[in-house]
Amino acid sequence: MSSKFQPILSQRLDGVGEYYFSRKLREIDSLRAAGKSIISLGIGSPDMPPHPTVTARLAAESAKSTAHGYQSYKGAAELREAFAGWYSRKFGVELDPSSEIMPLIGSKEGIMHISMTYLNSGDRVLVPNPGYPTYTSAVTLAGGVATPYSLTAESGWMPDFESIDTSGVKMMIINYPHMPTGAVATLEQLERIVSFCRKHSILLLNDNPYGFIRNAEPVSLLQVEGAKEVAMELNSLSKSHNMAGWRIGMLAASKERIDEILRFKSNMDSGMFLPLQLAAATALSLGDEWYEEQNREYYAREQIGKAIFDALGIEYAANQAGLFLWGRLPEGENCYDFCDKLLYEKGVFLTPGGIFGSEGDRYMRLSLCAPQSLLVQVLNKVKI
Repeated sequence: MSSKFQPILSQRLDGVGEYYFSRKLREIDSLRAAGKSIISLGIGSPDMPPHPTVTARLAAESAKSTAHGYQSYKGAAELREAFAGWYSRKFGVELDPSSEIMPLIGSKEGIMHISMTYLNSGDRVLVPNPGYPTYTSAVTLAGGVATPYSLTAESGWMPDFESIDTSGVKMMIINYPHMPTGAVATLEQLERIVSFCRKHSILLLNDNPYGFIRNAEPVSLLQVEGAKEVAMELNSLSKSHNMAGWRIGMLAASKERIDEILRFKSNMDSGMFLPLQLAAATALSLGDEWYEEQNREYYAREQIGKAIFDALGIEYAANQAGLFLWGRLPEGENCYDFCDKLLYEKGVFLTPGGIFGSEGDRYMRLSLCAPQSLLVQVLNKVKI
């Protein structure tokens, strides 16, 4: 009998493991199958629906016989123009919809496309610690070397430029408003980051999906004068418009960067379903009342989330943006042990901050993507 065939995995998977939430959700499913009642406040997937006009547009466009063919690699003109109008109204940033905007199948796709477009084997990329794990994974899969730069509460979760070694660095990734900490960057702070990257000839990427959630003054990196010379920005409708599963994002950059990334992207997909793009254009046309209504709900949830942290002895900063609360554990606590104890003893799952990097080891993250009634249940559970 021949031995079982085992293909040899690509070396690019070395150091890239299964996504933490993929593993943990299987564990939670097993607990539920065993009859345990588990409430998860881990993942930031908005639980509220898109605006009714958005789903109505999707339905109407999907019913058309002409809507189901291959689409342009550059995205529908109506969607690109809607993104340009959105940036103009919300940030005062003028973008050419024909050449400076690339619609994406979610901004996560964009992180991978950018990494594959620009990184050669051994190129160093500065990634935030703590920060979104996909940054490190995408850089590693593309052959680059992810080099963490520390963000701390003492620095306001901003880079300490004096401590960053720029030798061999080709790209820097930032993410403001920051996930997981909720820190918001001012325009002046973004100007300093752009100046740093310009000085050291570093390509700069800002991942900006949280700008309109619990944030009174949304800011774009592209508001910095001359930013497009060295910088690009990702954005997404996942959080701002409750469309996470729709996979609609965008990249804003100079024509040169868009053309370069299109060389890679056009070999990876065949465009997005047209009705999704047109419905997304409708979402981008919504007025301020949409954002205000969403934020009223998130701020109400935030108050219950803070009460949960108070009951657990977790300290937190007062002003945080985005879909999460980020808090520091009591002295001597380990985030992973704290997470498991909470899961198995209280039936509540919060995210251990250590999955976002070593600077998150003393922290926990709580998702606000749950109804107030469910958050109250969590509060009652942890109070017992």
